[in-house]
Amino acid sequence: MDQRAELSEFLRSRRARLKPEDVGLPDFGRHRRVPGLRREELAQLAGVSVAYYTRLEQGNGRNVSTEVLDSIARALRLSETEHSHLTHLAGPKAKKKRNSPTRQQKVRPGLQHLIDSLDTVPAYLLGRRLDVLAWNRTARALLGDFAAMAPEERNMARMVFLDPGARDLYLDWQFKAVEVVSVLRLCAGCYPDDPQLSALVGELSVKSEEFRSLWAAHTVQEKGHGTKRLHHPLVGEMTLAYETLRLPDDHDLSLVTYHAEPGSRSEESLRLLAGWGVDEMADAGAV
Repeated sequence: MDQRAELSEFLRSRRARLKPEDVGLPDFGRHRRVPGLRREELAQLAGVSVAYYTRLEQGNGRNVSTEVLDSIARALRLSETEHSHLTHLAGPKAKKKRNSPTRQQKVRPGLQHLIDSLDTVPAYLLGRRLDVLAWNRTARALLGDFAAMAPEERNMARMVFLDPGARDLYLDWQFKAVEVVSVLRLCAGCYPDDPQLSALVGELSVKSEEFRSLWAAHTVQEKGHGTKRLHHPLVGEMTLAYETLRLPDDHDLSLVTYHAEPGSRSEESLRLLAGWGVDEMADAGAV
């Protein structure tokens, strides 16, 4: 990916979402030709020259200091995740170098055993690019037959945007789609030179207009915790909470689990899914 273009577009998109009144500036209404703040207004708020900020917004992040990035992040009202993303895009490569993007991610036997042992809790392991690297029986019953997929198809972004069944499974599909794109965009900031990630984004952009539109919005977020409303073909609607746990020895790996409120109908439905055989799940057409 073109890191200069990524930096430029991210800054433009964040500046465009701010209104003058959001930062205590007067709004001159019809005299304003651009959405959001002007460059000179943003530069003033950040305490840098207009020329300096313009160079940065044009993608020239060379030799930018941490202090300047912090000031710009405050002026743009960036979240902690957005601030981190800006640092990855603009900071020196030596500061943001992490594990090689081409390094194959492997699942330790002990980790797979842990995932399998959570037999009543849907659990799966996400790698960089949102690849599904490991799963247990209940996750397979709830979300789809990962074992029957080709390895390159075991990817949450591909499933959400290219599998028609995902729109039936996720009742709040639009929310799920935004989440997936935002997490993928964050990964792209960490690994701008990852050829597999670039290929994935290119494929989804060609095959899904919705992905293309969401990708252009430059939203970023960590996959954290929350609730999902799902509709399973065998047990119907469920409301499940999810948690995302990053592995301490490899921050590119995340363990995702789902659980239901104790005593709820969703808990009973989840228990039924955990008890049914995998072959029955595949025959039912779970996504």
